[in-house]
Amino acid sequence: MSTLRVTAEVLTVHEHPNADALELAQVGLYRAVVAKGAYRSGEAAVYIPEQSVLPAGLIEELGLTGRLAGSRSDRVKAVRLRGELSQGIVCRPKALADVDLERAAVEGTDFTEALGITKWVPPIPPTMSGDVESAPDLLPWVDIENIQRYPDIFAPGEPVVLTEKLHGSACLLTYVADEERVYVSSKGFGAKSLALKEEPRNLYWRAVRGHGVAEAAARIAERLGARRVGIFGEVFGAGVQDLNYGADGRRETLGYAAFDVSADIDGQVRWLDAAEVLEGELPLVPRLFEGAFDIERVLEVATGRETVSGRGLHLREGVVIRPAAERYSAVTGGRAIAKAVSPAYLTRKGGTEYE
Repeated sequence: MSTLRVTAEVLTVHEHPNADALELAQVGLYRAVVAKGAYRSGEAAVYIPEQSVLPAGLIEELGLTGRLAGSRSDRVKAVRLRGELSQGIVCRPKALADVDLERAAVEGTDFTEALGITKWVPPIPPTMSGDVESAPDLLPWVDIENIQRYPDIFAPGEPVVLTEKLHGSACLLTYVADEERVYVSSKGFGAKSLALKEEPRNLYWRAVRGHGVAEAAARIAERLGARRVGIFGEVFGAGVQDLNYGADGRRETLGYAAFDVSADIDGQVRWLDAAEVLEGELPLVPRLFEGAFDIERVLEVATGRETVSGRGLHLREGVVIRPAAERYSAVTGGRAIAKAVSPAYLTRKGGTEYE
């Protein structure tokens, strides 16, 4: 899940092809449906992204009572309005009436706290939860930003790799070589430096034991001379999320595919090419494209059918974009990595979003 920032943005306004009373306000590569005439190109307004949870007063002010997602009708979610995908909310809240939004857009001011907006946290089913312990040695995963919000993470023509983004639950494993210790965690617990104590019914531990992830990490640590090795994979199947890729998360055959590796070598944590390090060791997420970065090509590859099962059983969630050579990004303030999500995935009915 990407980080939550509510910011002022300079808009580009487009006609809505199917509605005379509506327009499309563009932020980055996102577009949000707005009332016609409410905004002009070059003006600044506040952009509230998907997965934001809004306070009741703001919902009422924006005229969105009963129209948002979630059991409390308070969560921003992508929707189609008169045939056009609308991602996020463009507005000018009364609470910011005295704020110079053009200046705030330049300075990158975050209004999340000022507006009382919080980030939606998916519920945790019992199989993904459990007793936890402090794990300061756990190698953490990172939030991945959406390329449509931050299109400048990659330069046009830059060599990139696109892997399929799977709709499962992220499993974090860290092997500490000098202690021969294994830590297993979820993305949510891992962000708090917490590991799940081993429990045979726990989803992540079943995946780790069933696919030999800890043993693979130990072999990599020995091969690289690393003190710690982190393997990050997706656990998937029926009972995990609504998209199952033909696997059953309730059985020992639950699906698992590794998507990233980090290693602590000589006191420095490095991100490694999972395909290069784990080939023949573990199942890997499918690699869909290698070549020059082109945003239209990325968005095209992000759509379609899944390839994990080999049978195209259901829609594809999207893709993860990485540079061919690992590098730092000034846009993210860390790794150069991003995601692109299929519109069909965003607007599907009955979807689950457990973390």
